[in-house]
Amino acid sequence: MTIGVAVIGAGMAGKAHAAAYRTAPTLYSPTLPDVRCVAIGDINAELGAETAARYGFERSVTDWREIAADPAIDAVSVVVANSLHLEIVRGLLEAGKHVLCEKPLSDTIESAREMARLAEESDAIARIGLTYTRQPGLAAIKQWIEDGTLGRVRHISAHYWCDYSCSPKAPMSWRYRGPMGSGALGDIGSHLTYLSEFLCGPMRSVSGGTFKTVIAERPLPLGAVVGHGHGAVSDTYEPVTNDDYASFTADFDGCAGAIEVSRVAAGYPNGLSIEVFCENGAAGFHQDRPSQVRLYLNDDRPGTNGYRTVNLGSDHPYLAGGMAMDVSGVGFGQNEGFVFQARAFLEEIAGIDESASLPRNATFADGIHNMEILAAVAESAANEGRKVTL
Repeated sequence: MTIGVAVIGAGMAGKAHAAAYRTAPTLYSPTLPDVRCVAIGDINAELGAETAARYGFERSVTDWREIAADPAIDAVSVVVANSLHLEIVRGLLEAGKHVLCEKPLSDTIESAREMARLAEESDAIARIGLTYTRQPGLAAIKQWIEDGTLGRVRHISAHYWCDYSCSPKAPMSWRYRGPMGSGALGDIGSHLTYLSEFLCGPMRSVSGGTFKTVIAERPLPLGAVVGHGHGAVSDTYEPVTNDDYASFTADFDGCAGAIEVSRVAAGYPNGLSIEVFCENGAAGFHQDRPSQVRLYLNDDRPGTNGYRTVNLGSDHPYLAGGMAMDVSGVGFGQNEGFVFQARAFLEEIAGIDESASLPRNATFADGIHNMEILAAVAESAANEGRKVTL
């Protein structure tokens, strides 16, 4: 058996998927069949060819339909603008391809529900990438919550601060178009919504929804815009129609939390931070130090007790065999999460039993649930922050 893989979208996240497929077969025990890196698809021919050559894919194409029609391709990552997900995923599933789709699942709830219907009717595997659940630090905190080391969560505080939109000269792209809630909340807040449920359980309601657009218009680009990149711009401006900043309060069974996101947080290129305060202590994960977590455990010595730094290594989730050098202190980051995600996707396609595999990737139904939370925040914000039950 050989699994042929392709990636549609050669930008920032597309490169992460391409690199992950190249690396995933080297992890853990050699239980995967051969993985063949077949094609990169991108409408930008130069970018697609560059990404294919860089990560050892056999070719690049400019039309995703060529990937759908290729019998040598079994599995495809979809890493393009959210509004394109439905059309591409439909075509891939109809062609019998297994699909790993980037989050959020689509640009509208209606499109996401149609994607879930298509997935339900297909014999192919359809999954969504919720990559941060595979950060060893966050997985370790979840383990400590569940095994009683930390115990039940009482309060969560989470923010995701980024600065990719700080400059008024950052060019207009699909990220700045769409309704309120599709900006910072949809782009980076969607990570915090699934992560807060990963640690605290199902979210029951949201309240205090707040949106703010602080840069009202952006210049049109003179060339292609890749990821969060900047480039030459014109003198023509287009209004920004979605949110630069969003915040809300979330209520769970037995705990609550404050969630805040910004794409105009100067000095924070990728500032995801989560802290949980539990019955037996507390823990914190900060993306700028992803190979460490902060841990505090209650004891009866207040004069000497305090937070400790835990260096993550082979005693923690994903890491034993998950890196060439899997000991604490070596360091790792966000890219490894994409590798663990790809490995889980390939294991499921290969039919490896779940008991001998990494945790499965999330389903399209999970992706819809994530979007329903975002829609509830938007509804709260549109109604002066009122409570919205999920």
